[in-house]
Amino acid sequence: MNRLTHLFSKKQEDLLNIYFTAGYPNLEDTGTLVLALEKAGVDLIEVGIPYSDPLADGPTIQESGQIALKNGMNLALLLKQISIVRQNTEIPLILMGYFNQVMQYGVERFVQDSVKAGVDGVILPDLPLYEYEQFYRSIFEEAGLQISFLMTPQTSPERIRKIDQLTSGFIYMVSSSAITGGKKDISEQQLAYFDRISNMQLSHPRLIGFGISNHETFATACKYANGAIIGSAFIRALAGSENIEQTCLQFVKMIKEEEQCLNFKENKSGLI
Repeated sequence: MNRLTHLFSKKQEDLLNIYFTAGYPNLEDTGTLVLALEKAGVDLIEVGIPYSDPLADGPTIQESGQIALKNGMNLALLLKQISIVRQNTEIPLILMGYFNQVMQYGVERFVQDSVKAGVDGVILPDLPLYEYEQFYRSIFEEAGLQISFLMTPQTSPERIRKIDQLTSGFIYMVSSSAITGGKKDISEQQLAYFDRISNMQLSHPRLIGFGISNHETFATACKYANGAIIGSAFIRALAGSENIEQTCLQFVKMIKEEEQCLNFKENKSGLI
């Protein structure tokens, strides 16, 4: 059974997905981060493939991607790193990247090599639904590599149903029409959007991302979906970290516990 499927079968609430950029802060940090985040209590991990021209990433993740590329990170190396760390963990791992990277690598080769390395799912925000359904769906399904599609507050009900039909992992609910690492508070307008999607009773788990950065926003997201995705806030926490394992532990505690969140804000002012 796919590790994502297994996770969703045993846990449906308060799922915490942490994103980090592969190759950041240092080229060989991928395995360290995966194991440290698992130890800290994360449910699944989203590993970003650094890209020179990201479409949805805000300045924090863009900067981490530029540093990772300068460090020498590439897709082939990342898959090798994942295959090594996979020997020591069964936590679900998702690759987040852009379809141009996959096309350059070769779609079938990418799918096969990802599964072989131990990747459970992918997020490719710029892969059109039509192209996936017509040309690539069978490749992903035959290999058992799950895919997650994104929706936004502006996504039509018809397209949302199509996303639910084609998604094999979880649905990525973008919280607002913005890039990653944006505003900190969740507005009434966003809550109305979350509520509207909840009422659609979609068949796949939903994780809310973009703007989830602390205990309050995580807890709110979990009221309206199966969990949340945190990226930019974690990347900021990693900046200048002298002990990755300790940073992961403190950050996850901050997200999950209100008291820890207040302490984290006092000690790391400006990070969130």
